[in-house]
Amino acid sequence: MKVHIEERTIQIAEYIIDKKATVRDAAKHFGISKSTVHKDITQRLAKLNAELAKQIRAILDENKSERHIRGGIATRKKYKA
Repeated sequence: MKVHIEERTIQIAEYIIDKKATVRDAAKHFGISKSTVHKDITQRLAKLNAELAKQIRAILDENKSERHIRGGIATRKKYKA
């Protein structure tokens, strides 16, 4: 892997852990696609840092379990305005 990709992967992981951010939030923050963020944190990170990968997996699982709630909130906000 190229060095800048490895550095980006670690930076994304640290951002998600610090902010409890979603993949979409991280993509917007770093100016890259959601697909790139997802690939970085699910595939590349495991090869670079297993401990960070474990922490990220916990956050991703939490976000996945809450997404239906966030969707409902977004819909309510959309139609309330």
